[in-house]
Amino acid sequence: MTLSVAIQMDPIESINIEADSTFVLALEAQRRGYRLFHYLPHHLTLRQGRLTAWARPLTVRRDQGSHYTLGEGSQMELAEMDVVLMRQDPPFDMAYITATHLLEHIHPKTLVVNDPFHVRNAPEKLLVTHFPELMPPTLISSDRRQIMDFRAEHGSIILKPLFGNGGAGVFHLEPQDDNLNSLLELFTQLYREPLIVQRYLPEVRRGDKRIILIDGVAAGAVNRVPAAGEARSNLHVGGRPEQSALTPREREICAAIGPTLKERGLIFVGIDVIGDYLTEINVTSPTGLQEINRFDGACLEAKVWDAIETRL
Repeated sequence: MTLSVAIQMDPIESINIEADSTFVLALEAQRRGYRLFHYLPHHLTLRQGRLTAWARPLTVRRDQGSHYTLGEGSQMELAEMDVVLMRQDPPFDMAYITATHLLEHIHPKTLVVNDPFHVRNAPEKLLVTHFPELMPPTLISSDRRQIMDFRAEHGSIILKPLFGNGGAGVFHLEPQDDNLNSLLELFTQLYREPLIVQRYLPEVRRGDKRIILIDGVAAGAVNRVPAAGEARSNLHVGGRPEQSALTPREREICAAIGPTLKERGLIFVGIDVIGDYLTEINVTSPTGLQEINRFDGACLEAKVWDAIETRL
């Protein structure tokens, strides 16, 4: 199958080619003979119902420091593409939401991955709340009384912004910690949205597992172990990746959420599991392909493109 693929992403010159999932998706697409184009989210333009972007032909190679070539740019009709990959990183803010509205003008005639309507309606820490039986005790609120009551009930808690990403703004508070009031004041100044508060799961010391689901089916996993003295397991803040197989409980979680993901056109999804609990469902720009590939000898990007071709 010969496809024209536009990749909406962050500046390609700044990516880490040893970790970036978009990079290996582009490599695999190129290997299959697809024509690739690159554009930035702010290059989207809607005029009289026509969605265009200032895009440039793209070639990629696994050569650190010389991993891409961009051709001459032009104003391209995105409706003429077969696939658009929406792969810019969060934050999930109004700019991100606006991009999903614009891309709806071409989807599904042009297949947008993931489906922009459902990306907009499935932010990481909210879609997961539709599966309360799989989650740790969780509170989403701006009400100080509710937050204090939740802490009194559960003691050790995690406090984080509802639309944060990459571990930014995540705090672990022990029962004796007297910083909660100050943190609530700070969060109120920084964010208009409610906060998310969860019971602290000590199992996180053994790792926070990233599981990749492709069209609703579990495809692989990597365990991310926090560094000493750190409550966050994100790799870019010092988390250590470890090879990991799926446990029966994790397969149960994937089976429970998989049909919903498939139905909503969320082809490439990364979920986070700590112990026996599902904590996030990442649909905006999930990562983890390269880490899993190295440990498992897999090629998950090929499975993503297989699923896309099947959708087409």
